[in-house]
Amino acid sequence: MPRLRQVPRAEASANVLKFYDRLFGDRDPVSDPGTATGTPGNWWSVFALVPHIFDHATSHFGMFGMFADKSVSELDSAIREIAIMRAGYTQGSQFVFSQHCKAARKNGVTDDKIKGVSHWQVSEAFDARERAVLAWSDALILQGGRASDELFEAIHKHFSDEDILEITYHVLGYNLHAVSCKALRLEFDDVDDRIREVPAPVDGVPADWAGNAWNKESE
Repeated sequence: MPRLRQVPRAEASANVLKFYDRLFGDRDPVSDPGTATGTPGNWWSVFALVPHIFDHATSHFGMFGMFADKSVSELDSAIREIAIMRAGYTQGSQFVFSQHCKAARKNGVTDDKIKGVSHWQVSEAFDARERAVLAWSDALILQGGRASDELFEAIHKHFSDEDILEITYHVLGYNLHAVSCKALRLEFDDVDDRIREVPAPVDGVPADWAGNAWNKESE
């Protein structure tokens, strides 16, 4: 379950209700959850807690035609989705990655490329233009923005200043959603942390590999 309260239909503001109508029909997303893409839909009902934040987030989606009549962006939509998929994957958000696999496919990205996002460095599915974008996404997410001059020159060979700014904005915007969904336990990121101590057998004695156990075997 999400860590924050969800906003039922009866409490939703007007700007939130229009999205509820489109995503859930006449259902209450809290008592009767579920969207057409198979998600619980609780990103929407939790972000609805603060309407001006909800507006800010959904205006980002509207930049490329999601819930808008048409995109205001001139950036290649396939390139945008490849960058966002990589952001979701590297940040470890099942929700962002999974949803944008679907968006990528809708925008003409092949299944080979979708599968290759996890290991793009050794995949032959991507051309030089796409590889530059994937490397740029990694510099933003994995390296905290430490992008070398060489990397910038590589991406600048293929994209305009305007495109690079937009790619950067989308990657970091979806980094926000990836981190938020994990922290707040939203959608497909409502999972327990798998990094924990694994108990030793009840009757076993944990081996001291760097201490006495190793030394005794060496004698």
